[in-house]
Amino acid sequence: MKLFVGLGNPGQKYRFTRHNVGFMVMDTFANRYHHSFKLETKFNAEVAIFNHQQEKIILCKPTTYMNLSGDAIIKLMNYYHIPIEDVFVFVDDINLDVSRLRLREKGGHGGHNGLRDIILKTQTKSFKRIRIGIGENTSKQLDHYVLGEFSKDDLISIKYSVDLCIDMMNEIIDGKSYLDVMTKFNTQT
Repeated sequence: MKLFVGLGNPGQKYRFTRHNVGFMVMDTFANRYHHSFKLETKFNAEVAIFNHQQEKIILCKPTTYMNLSGDAIIKLMNYYHIPIEDVFVFVDDINLDVSRLRLREKGGHGGHNGLRDIILKTQTKSFKRIRIGIGENTSKQLDHYVLGEFSKDDLISIKYSVDLCIDMMNEIIDGKSYLDVMTKFNTQT
């Protein structure tokens, strides 16, 4: 079983903001392969579940807003008995240029409140995360930047990043090791 989580904020108002690039990955994957999200209040998330070669795959978009993202993850992990090594979190990163990806097996939150909450709720830093570059914040108001929408040029680059994330998800679903996926995609971007 694999749990793919895209971090973001619920609602149309946030749909195309920098902070929602994780949701963009989940939505693009679901649309491309004709999966539908269903609101599951018991998980505090929108969830799409499908089987691939007799393995259950779960796509998740927490509905708790970014700062409480860990709630949905821990509830899904407990309900489906998903080990932390089968959890993959897609998250925005202001320290990476737009279209850059960084895959890690573990690490700190780097100031990201969604990751901070996941670490708090799961009580571990050892979960796989895919950091998606949203560009450097040149303004002093971090919240205004991450909650702002991409420029037209950046949106083209982000679509490229999202497509790479879909390729990465497919390789993981097909059984490729995360180490091999990390090696390939960390050098590709």
